[in-house]
Formats: sequence, C-alpha cells, structure tokens
Amino acid sequence: MYGIGPFGLANRLEISQGEAREIIATYFERFPRVKQYITTTIDLARRRGYVATLCGRRRYLPDINSRNQNVRGNAERQAINMPVQGTAADMIKTAMIRIDAAIRNRNLRSRMLLQVHDELVFEVPQAEIEAMRELVTSTMQNAMALVVPVKVDLGVGANWLEAH
Repeated sequence: MYGIGPFGLANRLEISQGEAREIIATYFERFPRVKQYITTTIDLARRRGYVATLCGRRRYLPDINSRNQNVRGNAERQAINMPVQGTAADMIKTAMIRIDAAIRNRNLRSRMLLQVHDELVFEVPQAEIEAMRELVTSTMQNAMALVVPVKVDLGVGANWLEAH
C-alpha cells in the first residue's frame, strides 16, 4: 500500500480516483502505524541522506531532497521499502550461514541448493527430513531478534513445485 497514490491505485484496480483515495484513507485509518512508519522514515532519510536495515546496512538516497517531484517520489519509495526488504535479506543471509554451519557441524548429507527471495531450497535425504525441518524452521525463526514473531512455512516434496 505504501508509495502508491490515488492515480496509481485507480489504474491498477480499474476504479475511480475517488474510490482509490477512499481505500487509501481507510487503510491508513486502520493501520496508523504504517503511516507513522512512512512519515518517520522519509523524514529521517531527508535529514541523514540514507536509510538502513536493522543490521545497519545503508542505502544512500541522494535524490531524497530533490526539487523534482518525480525524482523525489522515487527516492521516498526507496526509503520506505529498503529497510523492510533489506532487513528481510539480512535475515535470510544470516539464516543461510547458520544453517550451512549446522549442516557441516552435524555431518548431515543435506545440502542447501538455492535461495529465491525469502525461500531456501534444500536437497535432503529421507532419513534427515525431520532433523532438517527442525533445524531450518528454528534457524530461520531466530535469525534476528525481533519484536514480531517470524512465521516459517516448510514444505517437502520430490521437487520445488511439489514442496510448495
């Protein structure tokens, strides 16, 4: 919802701009902390010139104070998105490192094959499925200390499609 205006939402949903404006207003009434996050994050980005993940990785935004509305708007959307998406990336990288170390330390035959966004794909012998289920779930849920719980869905199958 963040970063989209009445014009963009109206086009995507094929509704009037008035209806889109009402949807946006209702959303922010229902989730006022989202609006607070957006405002606070943009203000902080304007003052500092960058935003950061919870791990401290920074993204500099040289256009955040641009006089050009389109250029500034793009930088504002990046400012809002990066801390969330970047922190998610930090979390999965941390989990991957810890899972790999645990696999090696336990002398498991399982192998991490692929990362796709917030998903990990493993090749796991039948005898190690339960051990890996426990290891992967626990490690991903605890990759970072957060106030909110992290939900992990895990599937098993002969291939990635079947595991979904």
